[in-house]
Amino acid sequence: MDRRFFLKGSAAVIPASVGLQMLSTRWAFAQSADFGSDVDVLNYALTLEFLESEFYRQGNDAGLLSGKEAKYTQTIGADEDAHVAAITETIMKIGGTPVEAPAVDFGEAFKSRDSFLETAHVFENLGVGAYLGAAGFIKNKDILQAAAGIFGVEARHAAVIGNMLRLEPEGGVYMGSTETPQDKAAVLKAAAPFLAGAGAMTGGAAATL
Repeated sequence: MDRRFFLKGSAAVIPASVGLQMLSTRWAFAQSADFGSDVDVLNYALTLEFLESEFYRQGNDAGLLSGKEAKYTQTIGADEDAHVAAITETIMKIGGTPVEAPAVDFGEAFKSRDSFLETAHVFENLGVGAYLGAAGFIKNKDILQAAAGIFGVEARHAAVIGNMLRLEPEGGVYMGSTETPQDKAAVLKAAAPFLAGAGAMTGGAAATL
Protein backbone atom coordinates (compact mmCIF):
# COMPACT_ATOMS: atom_id res chain seq x y z
CA MET A 1 0.00 0.00 0.00
CA ASP A 2 1.30 3.43 -0.92
CA ARG A 3 0.83 5.59 2.16
CA ARG A 4 0.80 8.72 0.00
CA PHE A 5 -2.78 8.13 -1.12
CA PHE A 6 -3.90 8.48 2.48
CA LEU A 7 -2.85 12.11 2.77
CA LYS A 8 -2.18 13.50 -0.68
CA GLY A 9 -3.87 11.30 -3.21
CA SER A 10 -7.36 12.48 -2.39
CA ALA A 11 -6.85 16.03 -1.14
CA ALA A 12 -9.23 17.43 -3.73
CA VAL A 13 -11.70 20.28 -3.32
CA ILE A 14 -14.64 19.02 -1.31
CA PRO A 15 -18.08 20.32 -2.28
CA ALA A 16 -19.99 22.10 0.48
CA SER A 17 -23.41 21.19 -0.90
CA VAL A 18 -23.72 17.65 0.42
CA GLY A 19 -26.07 17.42 3.41
CA LEU A 20 -24.91 15.46 6.45
CA GLN A 21 -27.01 12.52 7.56
CA MET A 22 -27.59 11.19 11.02
CA LEU A 23 -25.29 8.29 11.82
CA SER A 24 -26.87 4.86 12.10
CA THR A 25 -25.94 2.20 14.61
CA ARG A 26 -22.78 1.74 12.55
CA TRP A 27 -21.45 4.97 14.09
CA ALA A 28 -17.78 4.46 14.94
CA PHE A 29 -18.24 5.72 18.49
CA ALA A 30 -21.19 3.45 19.28
CA GLN A 31 -19.16 0.73 20.93
CA SER A 32 -16.53 1.23 23.60
CA ALA A 33 -14.82 -2.09 22.87
CA ASP A 34 -11.37 -2.23 21.34
CA PHE A 35 -11.06 -1.72 17.60
CA GLY A 36 -11.39 -4.94 15.64
CA SER A 37 -9.66 -3.81 12.46
CA ASP A 38 -7.94 -0.93 10.72
CA VAL A 39 -11.28 -0.05 9.12
CA ASP A 40 -12.76 0.39 12.60
CA VAL A 41 -9.96 2.76 13.56
CA LEU A 42 -10.28 4.70 10.31
CA ASN A 43 -14.05 5.06 10.68
CA TYR A 44 -13.51 6.32 14.22
CA ALA A 45 -11.09 8.93 12.88
CA LEU A 46 -13.43 9.75 10.00
CA THR A 47 -16.28 10.53 12.39
CA LEU A 48 -14.13 13.04 14.24
CA GLU A 49 -12.95 14.59 10.98
CA PHE A 50 -16.56 14.99 9.83
CA LEU A 51 -17.32 16.87 13.05
CA GLU A 52 -14.31 19.13 12.66
CA SER A 53 -14.93 19.77 8.96
CA GLU A 54 -18.51 20.86 9.59
CA PHE A 55 -17.51 22.89 12.62
CA TYR A 56 -15.08 25.00 10.62
CA ARG A 57 -17.49 25.32 7.70
CA GLN A 58 -20.13 26.81 9.99
CA GLY A 59 -17.65 28.86 11.99
CA ASN A 60 -15.97 30.38 8.96
CA ASP A 61 -19.34 31.15 7.39
CA ALA A 62 -20.34 33.03 10.55
CA GLY A 63 -17.84 35.78 9.72
CA LEU A 64 -16.55 36.15 13.28
CA LEU A 65 -12.90 36.50 12.33
CA SER A 66 -10.97 38.74 10.00
CA GLY A 67 -7.47 39.13 8.62
CA LYS A 68 -4.86 36.57 9.62
CA GLU A 69 -7.21 34.85 12.08
CA ALA A 70 -9.77 34.20 9.36
CA LYS A 71 -7.06 32.91 7.04
CA TYR A 72 -5.84 30.50 9.71
CA THR A 73 -9.26 28.98 10.43
CA GLN A 74 -10.10 28.78 6.72
CA THR A 75 -6.88 26.88 6.14
CA ILE A 76 -7.56 24.61 9.09
CA GLY A 77 -11.04 23.92 7.73
CA ALA A 78 -9.55 22.98 4.36
CA ASP A 79 -7.18 20.61 6.16
CA GLU A 80 -10.10 18.90 7.88
CA ASP A 81 -11.90 18.54 4.53
CA ALA A 82 -8.77 16.93 3.10
CA HIS A 83 -8.60 14.55 6.06
CA VAL A 84 -12.19 13.46 5.43
CA ALA A 85 -11.45 12.81 1.77
CA ALA A 86 -8.20 10.97 2.44
CA ILE A 87 -9.56 8.72 5.19
CA THR A 88 -12.68 7.95 3.15
CA GLU A 89 -10.63 6.91 0.15
CA THR A 90 -8.31 4.82 2.32
CA ILE A 91 -11.23 2.91 3.86
CA MET A 92 -12.61 2.17 0.41
CA LYS A 93 -9.22 1.10 -0.95
CA ILE A 94 -8.82 -1.50 1.79
CA GLY A 95 -12.31 -2.85 1.20
CA GLY A 96 -14.20 -1.13 4.00
CA THR A 97 -17.37 0.96 4.10
CA PRO A 98 -16.99 4.53 5.35
CA VAL A 99 -19.38 5.66 8.07
CA GLU A 100 -21.83 8.42 7.27
CA ALA A 101 -21.38 11.86 8.74
CA PRO A 102 -23.25 12.73 11.94
CA ALA A 103 -25.85 15.42 12.33
CA VAL A 104 -24.43 18.01 14.68
CA ASP A 105 -25.44 21.01 16.76
CA PHE A 106 -22.67 23.31 17.93
CA GLY A 107 -24.94 25.31 20.21
CA GLU A 108 -23.49 28.68 21.19
CA ALA A 109 -20.09 28.00 19.63
CA PHE A 110 -20.54 30.71 17.02
CA LYS A 111 -21.90 33.39 19.32
CA SER A 112 -18.60 35.27 19.33
CA ARG A 113 -14.99 35.14 18.20
CA ASP A 114 -13.89 33.75 21.56
CA SER A 115 -16.54 31.04 21.71
CA PHE A 116 -15.62 29.93 18.18
CA LEU A 117 -11.93 29.72 18.97
CA GLU A 118 -12.43 28.14 22.39
CA THR A 119 -14.58 25.39 20.87
CA ALA A 120 -12.05 24.94 18.07
CA HIS A 121 -9.34 24.48 20.70
CA VAL A 122 -11.41 21.77 22.37
CA PHE A 123 -11.98 19.99 19.05
CA GLU A 124 -8.35 20.07 17.96
CA ASN A 125 -7.06 18.74 21.26
CA LEU A 126 -9.77 16.08 21.24
CA GLY A 127 -8.53 14.99 17.83
CA VAL A 128 -4.95 14.83 19.04
CA GLY A 129 -5.89 12.62 21.98
CA ALA A 130 -8.15 10.41 19.87
CA TYR A 131 -5.51 9.73 17.21
CA LEU A 132 -2.89 8.96 19.83
CA GLY A 133 -5.26 6.73 21.77
CA ALA A 134 -6.16 4.70 18.67
CA ALA A 135 -2.64 4.45 17.24
CA GLY A 136 -1.77 1.22 19.03
CA PHE A 137 -4.71 -0.56 17.39
CA ILE A 138 -3.56 0.10 13.80
CA LYS A 139 -2.09 -3.01 12.23
CA ASN A 140 -0.95 -1.70 8.85
CA LYS A 141 2.29 0.27 9.23
CA ASP A 142 1.58 2.49 6.23
CA ILE A 143 -1.77 3.50 7.70
CA LEU A 144 -0.13 4.07 11.08
CA GLN A 145 2.46 6.37 9.54
CA ALA A 146 -0.18 8.30 7.62
CA ALA A 147 -2.36 8.60 10.74
CA ALA A 148 0.67 9.94 12.61
CA GLY A 149 0.92 12.61 9.93
CA ILE A 150 -2.66 13.72 10.60
CA PHE A 151 -2.03 13.56 14.36
CA GLY A 152 0.83 16.02 13.91
CA VAL A 153 -1.31 18.40 11.88
CA GLU A 154 -4.08 18.33 14.49
CA ALA A 155 -1.53 19.19 17.19
CA ARG A 156 -0.29 22.13 15.12
CA HIS A 157 -3.88 23.29 14.62
CA ALA A 158 -4.40 23.20 18.38
CA ALA A 159 -1.26 25.23 18.94
CA VAL A 160 -2.29 27.87 16.39
CA ILE A 161 -5.72 28.24 17.98
CA GLY A 162 -4.19 28.35 21.46
CA ASN A 163 -1.90 31.14 20.35
CA MET A 164 -4.84 33.08 18.85
CA LEU A 165 -6.55 32.81 22.24
CA ARG A 166 -3.37 34.10 23.94
CA LEU A 167 -3.23 31.06 26.19
CA GLU A 168 -0.24 30.19 28.33
CA PRO A 169 2.46 28.30 26.40
CA GLU A 170 2.39 25.01 28.31
CA GLY A 171 -1.10 23.74 28.99
CA GLY A 172 -2.57 26.12 26.42
CA VAL A 173 -0.63 26.52 23.20
CA TYR A 174 0.78 23.03 23.77
CA MET A 175 -0.18 20.46 26.36
CA GLY A 176 3.18 19.54 27.88
CA SER A 177 6.28 17.50 27.10
CA THR A 178 4.12 14.66 25.77
CA GLU A 179 0.58 14.35 24.44
CA THR A 180 -2.00 12.34 26.37
CA PRO A 181 -3.94 9.59 24.57
CA GLN A 182 -7.71 9.34 25.02
CA ASP A 183 -9.73 6.15 24.69
CA LYS A 184 -12.99 5.86 22.78
CA ALA A 185 -15.16 6.27 25.86
CA ALA A 186 -13.50 9.57 26.78
CA VAL A 187 -13.70 10.87 23.21
CA LEU A 188 -17.38 9.91 22.98
CA LYS A 189 -18.15 11.74 26.21
CA ALA A 190 -16.47 14.89 24.90
CA ALA A 191 -18.06 14.70 21.43
CA ALA A 192 -21.59 13.74 22.51
CA PRO A 193 -22.78 17.30 23.32
CA PHE A 194 -22.21 18.29 19.69
CA LEU A 195 -24.40 15.56 18.22
CA ALA A 196 -27.96 16.32 17.14
CA GLY A 197 -31.03 14.55 15.86
CA ALA A 198 -31.87 13.94 12.25
CA GLY A 199 -32.55 17.09 10.29
CA ALA A 200 -30.43 19.30 12.53
CA MET A 201 -28.02 20.13 9.74
CA THR A 202 -28.89 23.08 7.53
CA GLY A 203 -25.87 23.03 5.27
CA GLY A 204 -23.28 20.73 3.84
CA ALA A 205 -19.80 19.66 4.69
CA ALA A 206 -17.12 17.44 3.30
CA ALA A 207 -18.45 14.75 1.03
CA THR A 208 -17.36 11.18 0.91
CA LEU A 209 -15.80 10.20 -2.38
